[in-house]
Amino acid sequence: MKRISVAQPRLAGNERDYVLDCLDTSWISSVGKYIGAFEQAFAEFCSVKHAIATNNGTTALHLALVAMGLQPGEEVIVPTVTYIATANAVRYCGAIPVLVDVCEGTMNIDPADIERKITPKTRGIIPVHLYGHPADMGAISELAHKHGLWVLEDAAEAHGAEYQGKRVGGLGTCATFSFFGNKIITTGEGGMITTDDDDLAARLRLLRGQGMDPKRRYWFPVIGYNYRMTNIQAAIGLAQLENVDAALFERERLARWYDEALKDLRDRLVLPAEAAWAKQVYWMYNIFLRDEGEERRDAVMAKLDSLGIETRPVFYPMHVMPPYAENTSYPVADTWAARGINLPTHQDVTQEDVAHIAAALAESLT
Repeated sequence: MKRISVAQPRLAGNERDYVLDCLDTSWISSVGKYIGAFEQAFAEFCSVKHAIATNNGTTALHLALVAMGLQPGEEVIVPTVTYIATANAVRYCGAIPVLVDVCEGTMNIDPADIERKITPKTRGIIPVHLYGHPADMGAISELAHKHGLWVLEDAAEAHGAEYQGKRVGGLGTCATFSFFGNKIITTGEGGMITTDDDDLAARLRLLRGQGMDPKRRYWFPVIGYNYRMTNIQAAIGLAQLENVDAALFERERLARWYDEALKDLRDRLVLPAEAAWAKQVYWMYNIFLRDEGEERRDAVMAKLDSLGIETRPVFYPMHVMPPYAENTSYPVADTWAARGINLPTHQDVTQEDVAHIAAALAESLT
């Protein structure tokens, strides 16, 4: 039986040639021509002045929070539905992630709930562009301006997504991206921070390299971190970025295939929503069972697995995780997360695969 993976990278461009160049020239560590080239190309992709490469998306989040001066005991607004790294990075700083509910359909942070959770200790907001759909950055930026807060976009899953025609990565104070192996652009492991703030970019670069003074080698005026990307990772990333337009086109095409193949199951499934002001990039194509809970969802996923189709559940809300457990109810998150399934979403899923997945879903839902 052919098995369809939920995610996998495509390495069909210059990845091999660029990596071999690193090996042939011995530039394999955190210095080399591909790092600067990748940073410059990614900044241009996001239409920002600066891009600072890191060794993964979680360290990108942590570095951004440190560079913006987050202190122990301060609060940061975080959506309860996200990958756990978003909340963990806040905790790394000794600060407090304040969880808020999400919007139906997109599962993105709810601006109305943000305003209810702002206190005198709040220093910033981390909107997550979940699964490739941008958050409502207009409403979020308005709240941030009103209360004097910074905005850190968690764009780990949303390379190329757009809010009102502008790509994510340049919509807040700064933004972070992940290049893990299942992302739209991958370096295996890797991350990036983007910003238009010259001073913030300088602090990020200083802190990323153990805090070494760029004008005085082996002099360390501050405590920094070793969060650097290797030249090999950057070589892969640059090759990936050269083909990003094709990657985004093929994911959009895949979503349209799913929409058509699953249209007759709409009485039992909710298909992905897209806000009028958004262009989502379908890091994952998500479906939600109607009027069903976690037990039923898991049974559907198990049936799909038996038919050779790998899936994943939508992220569990932070407020049910032991480190962040609360007794508070988050109605949208509690309902939608328990019903959500990530279907196979990558460039090698064919239209025939989609037809097979749709038939398997119909069988699994009976």
